[in-house]
Amino acid sequence: MRSGLRRLAIGCALLLLGGAPSGALGAAAMTQLPPSTGWPLSARSAHGERKALEALYAPPGTALLWSVEQRPTPQARALLAILLDVADLGLRPQDYAAAALADALRVADTAQASGAQASETLRAELWRRLDAALTLAALRLLCDLHYGRIAPAAAAFHLPERSDDLDLAVMVRRLAAAGDVRAVLSSAEPAFVHYRLLEQLLPRYRALAAHAPRAPLRPQHSVRPGQPYEDAAALRALLAALDDLPAAAATAQPGLLDATLVQGLRHFQSRHGLRADGVLGKDTVTALQVPLSERVRQLELTLERWRWLPPFEQPPLIVNIPQFRLFAFRSTLDRREDILQMDVIVGRTYVRTQTPVFEASLRYVVFRPFWDVPYSITHREMLPKLRADPGYLASQHLQIVQGAGDDARVLTPTAQSVQLLAAGGARLRQEPGADNALGLVKFMLPNANNVYLHATPAHALFAEPQRAFSHGCIRVSDPVALAVHVLRQTPGDWTAQKVRDAMAASSSSRVTLAQPVPVLILYGTALATEAGEVLFFPDLYGHDRRLERLLGLPAV
Repeated sequence: MRSGLRRLAIGCALLLLGGAPSGALGAAAMTQLPPSTGWPLSARSAHGERKALEALYAPPGTALLWSVEQRPTPQARALLAILLDVADLGLRPQDYAAAALADALRVADTAQASGAQASETLRAELWRRLDAALTLAALRLLCDLHYGRIAPAAAAFHLPERSDDLDLAVMVRRLAAAGDVRAVLSSAEPAFVHYRLLEQLLPRYRALAAHAPRAPLRPQHSVRPGQPYEDAAALRALLAALDDLPAAAATAQPGLLDATLVQGLRHFQSRHGLRADGVLGKDTVTALQVPLSERVRQLELTLERWRWLPPFEQPPLIVNIPQFRLFAFRSTLDRREDILQMDVIVGRTYVRTQTPVFEASLRYVVFRPFWDVPYSITHREMLPKLRADPGYLASQHLQIVQGAGDDARVLTPTAQSVQLLAAGGARLRQEPGADNALGLVKFMLPNANNVYLHATPAHALFAEPQRAFSHGCIRVSDPVALAVHVLRQTPGDWTAQKVRDAMAASSSSRVTLAQPVPVLILYGTALATEAGEVLFFPDLYGHDRRLERLLGLPAV
């Protein structure tokens, strides 16, 4: 049994990443912690882990947390079970040395049950090391669930510094005494309803990925409702496994895209951001052939991003870029009945036109705005056109102006003023009106990216399922409803009719919000609904692949 005790000693030493078995356990552990790449203010950093371990183990005579009379507590076994199955939370067991911990605990149990002969000092030291290893795993799991595993800024996700500090030492003590260890861990996770829904769906998709039906074959041409399709049986099996077919499906017609299959196909298309036409076309077949392991990865990456979000102190306005969707919250709860939703248009996929991911505050609304054409657009797109066509400025209601603000001096469109514009000594703007690129209202959230929300005269674009058409700003499909929502606490009785009147007025006007609205421009390629469905969206800007690399995840 000495070999078993040696295994335990080696395992615990590895878990603590080195250090002699003698001396103060907290001090030994604290000097051997690895560097961290996590959220800079979280206990995943070495400083935070040191602080928590010191609080838990530094006082002389501190009792062990996870064992009684050299036997693991029920809480220790429960924690270990969670660590071994942490993939159901979108995390990796190896990040918490779950297998090594399980082996060490098994050896300790065997040694205790067999009454192995060893010095009391050695046995006590081994249990102390096992205790610290469990504590370190619990600390890291708590941090990863609460803050996420990496700094959001590393993934181009610019959020304010978190103020909801988690007292990890207190949380570990709660875990070690809990009747329900999972409930204590859950209390450290984001309280958002849609985070919980997404997390609940992850085990099901992991099971589907392990036993996925075969993806249907790609037809040579688009298959329309009622037309023959040789792989209809495989399509039916996959749609049934994904719950896209109705519960009481009609009798299948072999080799045919029948009415039941069309109904299931439309449901699948709707969940994946495709045109729900029931046609088995290129984009639909491509989505059907995405391995379910990739869908699992989308769920995991979106859970990671949602862990970066601070609790909502005020009802926010959220745009999910890959979903092309805006959510205006009426309360701090993310329930469907408390949210105004609408379609949006976001930036194109070119690097310079992508809508950035960031946080800001919506502070004022401008009715009948001028559009100040960004210099990059002026230089690349406008100057060649106005040089080629002297009437271009008038036809597009554009002006060359000098100075800041709406009262800037308007220059006569001469060769000299065009040259001044090209040199950056003047700027181009579009006059207010129905054909203004910003529509009849814009929603200003001052930020370093110069990105804001606005209406648009190009309403037909909202009929497209994939809506990446802008230069980076966000166009909203229902500007009247959004204006009423953000101005609801602002004096003036801002009804829908009053908003329309302001949009139709003869001059521009600006209304400052009584209470700024927090705005989060986010990026999640999976979303769980309260109806039990999960929606998937294409990785529009490649941010999922970037986050995969940052987390060191293998390709799927």
